[in-house]
Amino acid sequence: MSRVCQITGKKAMVGNNVSHSNIKTKRIFKPNLHTKKFFVPELNEWVILKVSAKAIRTISKNGVWNSILEADKKGVL
Repeated sequence: MSRVCQITGKKAMVGNNVSHSNIKTKRIFKPNLHTKKFFVPELNEWVILKVSAKAIRTISKNGVWNSILEADKKGVL
């Protein structure tokens, strides 16, 4: 599976490691992803999502069902 958050759409970014002598080498910034199980009361079932740490905070604030609907509307999920 790819390393993409199913709620926010965060994915790996490319950047540089910069040494003290200013030598640049390529590196990858990976998102902080977790596989987490959420209970959706509207569906009365459990849903497993691969989400970033920021998405977990968003889900706890807005609710899992609203977050899923918003991600679907954005085309992320």
